[in-house]
Amino acid sequence: MADPAAWPELEAAEQERRRELVLPGAAVEARIRAGGGCLPPRLLSLRLLQALELSGCGALRELGPGLAGALPALHTLVLCGNGLGPAGLGAPEGPGLGGPLPALRVLDLSGNGLETLPAVLGGALDPAGPCAPRGDPAFPQLRSLNLTGNRLRALGPGLARAAPQLQTLLLSGNRLSALPGGLLPPGASGLLPLLSQLEAADNGLQELGSAIADLPALKILDVANNELSEIPLELADCTKLKEVNFRGNKLKDKRLEKMVNSCQTKSILEYLRVGGRGGGKGKGKPDNFDKEENKKKKRDKHQKKSSGDGEQDKLEEVNKLTIKILHIAGNPAPVVVKVSPNIKEVRPYIVCCVVKGMNLKQGNALKRFLSAQIKLHDDLCGKRTAATIATHDLQLIKGPLLYGAQPPNELKVMPLGRKEIKAKDLVRQLQLEAEEQRKQKKRQNVSGLHKYLQLLDGKENYPCLVDAEGVVISFPPITNSERTKVQKKTTCDLFLEVTSGTSLQICRDVMDTLILKMAELNKFTFENKEEESVSDGESDMTSEPVNSNPSQNAEQENSPLTVEQVRIVDMDGNLKVLYPSKTDLTLVSSLLNVIR
Repeated sequence: MADPAAWPELEAAEQERRRELVLPGAAVEARIRAGGGCLPPRLLSLRLLQALELSGCGALRELGPGLAGALPALHTLVLCGNGLGPAGLGAPEGPGLGGPLPALRVLDLSGNGLETLPAVLGGALDPAGPCAPRGDPAFPQLRSLNLTGNRLRALGPGLARAAPQLQTLLLSGNRLSALPGGLLPPGASGLLPLLSQLEAADNGLQELGSAIADLPALKILDVANNELSEIPLELADCTKLKEVNFRGNKLKDKRLEKMVNSCQTKSILEYLRVGGRGGGKGKGKPDNFDKEENKKKKRDKHQKKSSGDGEQDKLEEVNKLTIKILHIAGNPAPVVVKVSPNIKEVRPYIVCCVVKGMNLKQGNALKRFLSAQIKLHDDLCGKRTAATIATHDLQLIKGPLLYGAQPPNELKVMPLGRKEIKAKDLVRQLQLEAEEQRKQKKRQNVSGLHKYLQLLDGKENYPCLVDAEGVVISFPPITNSERTKVQKKTTCDLFLEVTSGTSLQICRDVMDTLILKMAELNKFTFENKEEESVSDGESDMTSEPVNSNPSQNAEQENSPLTVEQVRIVDMDGNLKVLYPSKTDLTLVSSLLNVIR
């Protein structure tokens, strides 16, 4: 057994005078636990370190003292998906991160259990009041702060003073009740002048205050899936605002709610600007509002008569996001996934479904679909530490499927863009590529598949999804197979899988979000007629016959997605998971018309 006090990674970093260091959570968890749940003291001797990442380590409960003083050159600190609890960064009155970090630009504390911020990040009580003078900020260079997936209930003005140059603040998945709340208190001005992205989806927000207009650089605002009933009129004063997301809130103003669900940012801001019923408090309606509304109604009425009621009804129908659920009982050939007992200790959770009706042929539809998966992997999936998505061409899969684990030297897979190879050799090959990449760029951060290798550290068996012909179609969390790759010209139906080593619920949540995103993308593709491009690698040179009936084409393109249930069973056929069940897709039900 390896000595828990031995840290060869730190020894190598010290000898090579590295500026960047990534400590894989799975590989260091036992040593972190043996050290009392703190960072190893030897880490503090790497004074040249500029970037540090330690993610996916549930044993890491607190940072311990001295981090800031020992690593003054640190500009990137990533500590996502760990076990940092209520006092993991220090109690509000305590030392927190150990003091100021004047060079820090990126701080990622997502996916922990933080209930309050440390004093150095503005978590201490402020008896002197919001306008009291302060000394030098603790994080004068901080540009990005990610606090997604914690348990924060409130923010104070101390954060704005500690990080006056903040540009991105991510707060989704906490327990906040008001925004901006104490972040921008009455009487304080000029706070967060550069903040351009503010995300606070999936909280319990009941109030979006008028102080939101005091963020002059705001470009992106995401407060989806909260408990907001009104939108303040002052939001229209955010002149740089380009993207807003209020979906999943039950607004009193149903006209405004329709704009929100149709992702009409420009229309929302215009509506608020002329005094729409977006908020009960604030500016009030201008004197000529009723007159302008009457004129608009007349124009709309005239336009409707000119174009015909049928066309207007069709436009309204297009604005709806609808999916149909095909139940097992109504499916003559349902997909079934069997789960092997040996997967329990490796990556035990899996959720699957089939989606039909996704249009990937037009323009850049496929690229948008793949980009959406990447964003989900980076955000909701916690850079694949919480969950991993894989999508397949259904017609290339032979069921039933088997989800199990195999030894690395026996598991064979054909990764995307590569030839068939043993999993052990693939991982080794990727490790060598990562090392070569690090040396060439003189840094430790790597990209692509390489950055997920740490998730396999210490595993005696690797997870895999195999079809009835013995073909490995997925090797999570690394890659799915080239054999079932989604193609621009030939893929009609998709098989989706989400796996996790953390929980079944995160698999369901990710799948819900993925299906919602697919419905949105399909709607976008329908509304933005693009030429079918053959320039990318997914295309082939075979032209398809053109349907001479445009209305039939429109009907096919705008038909709702069909989501077919997939059963996950044990080796004896006993049901373990059914997706989507009657309780799935409920969190996105306000955004989707789900026909069950």
